[in-house]
Amino acid sequence: MASTKSWVPIPSSSHFSLANIPFGIISSSKDETRRPAIAIGEHVLDLYSFSQNDGFKKLPDFHGVATTVFTSSTLNSFAALGRPTHRAVRQYLQDVLSENTSHPEVLKENSSLRDVALIPQAEVQNHLPLAIGDYTDFFAGRNHAFNVGTLFRGPQNALNPNYNHLPVAYHGRASSVVVSGTALHRPWGQVLLDPASNPKVPSFQPARRVDIELEMGMFVAKENTLGSPVPIGQAENHIFGYVLMNDWSARDIQTWEYVPLGPFNAKNFGTTISPWVVLADALEPFRTGGLENPNELRSYLLESGKDNQYDIKLEVDLKTSDGDVTTLTRTSSQNLLWSWPQMVAHHTVGGCNLRVGDLFGSGTISGSASGTYGSILEQTQGGKQAVKLTGGGERKFLQDGDTIIIRGVAGEVGSGLVGFGECMGTILPAIQYTSE
Repeated sequence: MASTKSWVPIPSSSHFSLANIPFGIISSSKDETRRPAIAIGEHVLDLYSFSQNDGFKKLPDFHGVATTVFTSSTLNSFAALGRPTHRAVRQYLQDVLSENTSHPEVLKENSSLRDVALIPQAEVQNHLPLAIGDYTDFFAGRNHAFNVGTLFRGPQNALNPNYNHLPVAYHGRASSVVVSGTALHRPWGQVLLDPASNPKVPSFQPARRVDIELEMGMFVAKENTLGSPVPIGQAENHIFGYVLMNDWSARDIQTWEYVPLGPFNAKNFGTTISPWVVLADALEPFRTGGLENPNELRSYLLESGKDNQYDIKLEVDLKTSDGDVTTLTRTSSQNLLWSWPQMVAHHTVGGCNLRVGDLFGSGTISGSASGTYGSILEQTQGGKQAVKLTGGGERKFLQDGDTIIIRGVAGEVGSGLVGFGECMGTILPAIQYTSE
């Protein structure tokens, strides 16, 4: 990219600088058709309009393909084209949007195309960026695993014996993954009110301990054949890009149901992701080391380099129904033990076939100190110590009307930020349940 400055006005604090170019799906009041777009500053570039009006004519190898893949209502077809194509399209769009573009006639000096393709973000609605076939949630945040394990089993037994040997995961529910801004109802479920009771008989009621889980999400771009594991040296080629994620959790439902097969209804009532997919290439400058693994790994998990994580600054705000905002957490995405390529390699080592659009969750990302925890469970020590809120309130878990806003950004203002925007969701009251 020849220039870090765009002819499109971009506030210095924008997550969507020229260094980013994230992809998403939009609609607008003028055109309710869902279609691909990129975010640039406070605008979006409608890739359907752009491609149909010869916007990619200076990228001849892609021009014909663009008129097809950018007519889709999801990014799956574009993702399936692979990392080299993602890279070429992103670089081309950076050139077209840069102040000293080598193709000013394409958009900068093409007022008729600008009028239809360059739209203020305030005028569009975001949708899920990809059709998600399967969703797997990992448990790669070792600090979170240790903190929560300590609460229930003590520090000596906080981590299970397998934890440092393999990327622990479970299969989540793809159908309840929602885009930022979607409100979710407090779930109903079975809750054991008195753990000391004998016999143990649960109540059926709305969850009282609704919590957050601060995570990153990754979308798969390349399939592998059933029975053919993905070697870790090739795993990067299977990654499309990343989003922010809040994997909401009903802790009291989970406590009763998770033995022996893990969480179920405690997790499947909703998972929120941010709308813009930040391509893997955009995060390359922010590679860094993650948490050190003390164990000797099996060969299929061994990576050639140590910079296998990204330094994305993460922040979580809680906004009450009264409008008071409290920052709960500030941490970094480098607080992961397992890398995304290791997750891909492990997921497929038994022959499982991944598909384009599959979603991985990192697991809860926490630091090791107060103010860096990725869940309220950790911050309140299992609900024993309330979090003090701006405005005088307090929380042990989320109340109806609470809104959680997750933000994530890498880079510095001077060189252009690479961010994700917001991952936001509100907890609504439980529905009026009836068995009829």
